[in-house]
Amino acid sequence: MSDPVKTTGPIRPLPNLIFASRWLQLPLYIGLIAAQAIYVFHFWVELVHLIEAAFGNDAALQKLVTSIGYKSDVELTGLNETIIMLVVLALIDVVMISNLLIMVIVGGYETFVSRMHLENHPDQPEWLSHVNASVLKVKLATAIIGISSIHLLKTFINAANYDVKVLMWQTIIHVAFLFSALAIALADRVMASNHGAPH
Repeated sequence: MSDPVKTTGPIRPLPNLIFASRWLQLPLYIGLIAAQAIYVFHFWVELVHLIEAAFGNDAALQKLVTSIGYKSDVELTGLNETIIMLVVLALIDVVMISNLLIMVIVGGYETFVSRMHLENHPDQPEWLSHVNASVLKVKLATAIIGISSIHLLKTFINAANYDVKVLMWQTIIHVAFLFSALAIALADRVMASNHGAPH
């Protein structure tokens, strides 16, 4: 015989207030959307400068060189492979940070604020169907490692313009991110296995 369905009355005022306080996070997510818009604008500004520099615009070339922190012993008369690579890596960096923002905005809102009811939407992200605080934490850690990898690669390509201490500390910080992500994933797996173990 099945258990009767439990019914609950209206939530008491204090618990209702506490539960409703989750909506205080809404302005934070709207702020992240504004930050994403700024990243989109920055991406297109850098891309336009790259295209202009490719067609011989010296002013655009100087803006690119300044933005990526590139220095050369010889006078730059046009784009070279290193500058192009550094600019492209900077654009990839913007895209990866934008992806991180989307994960935080969509996943965080769905997990901590309110359901979006995207189950039948054709563009629903695959990861969103099984997202929870633990899964979101692991995905964010992985995304941060990807961003850190791009930054480290940019630094190594432009290593001549950095102090040895900067190179060393960036590498150490990246390794720390790797170990942190491994620890988070391991803890998540242990908790999941303990939760699924028979009592």
